Amino acid sequence: MASVLVVEDDQFVRSALIRHLTDAGHTVRSVGTALEALREVAHVGFDVVILDLGLPDLDGGEALKMLRGITDVPVIIATARDDEAEIVRLLNDGADDYLTKPFSVEHLSARMAAVLRRSRAAAAGAEPPSRVIRVGGLSIDPLRRQAELDGTALDLTRREFDLLAFLAGRPGVVVPRRELLAEVWQQSYGDDQTIDVHLSWLRRKLGETAARPRYLHTLRGVGVKLEPPR
Repeated sequence: MASVLVVEDDQFVRSALIRHLTDAGHTVRSVGTALEALREVAHVGFDVVILDLGLPDLDGGEALKMLRGITDVPVIIATARDDEAEIVRLLNDGADDYLTKPFSVEHLSARMAAVLRRSRAAAAGAEPPSRVIRVGGLSIDPLRRQAELDGTALDLTRREFDLLAFLAGRPGVVVPRRELLAEVWQQSYGDDQTIDVHLSWLRRKLGETAARPRYLHTLRGVGVKLEPPR
């Protein structure tokens, strides 16, 4: 069974999805706006997100890009739109599957099962490095996904940890933003603001600022590097 986030502003459709998924044994949370979805995903670990495109505060396509900036959770688009060009664009932007309304609950269940199988198979096949990375007072364990600063555990989101571990694995090396997008966000292109936001959050948790960096150093127009304080 899976933990599912339903992002749908139509109360009738939302209630039907919640009822079906709960009856099938899944744990379900639901929200009606893109902002609420981003908040939920940032704080709760879901197995899959079902995302409507016609949200009241932000188009679902833009919401998808923002979700991909903070998580790699599988996303199934569920919408009345059936334009092929848009479907292709959404899949290229990171959607894992696409369902056109109206659809049967059986169809949704089958698509969810397929997406979850692929996701779990990929996770099982991944072999994270076992060595602990140490840079100055930072200690990062990729296998356990734990990080400490001067012996104190850091409370990091999944993407914050991935960004910190990637940079710490290349201490003193200036990593281009394009490489960060490709390796950390799994995107060939994207908005630099996504990186800047996560760097800002990381700096706060490392007790530093952009004006007074200790570990994270940004070279404008070049990239980012992590090195121990001097």
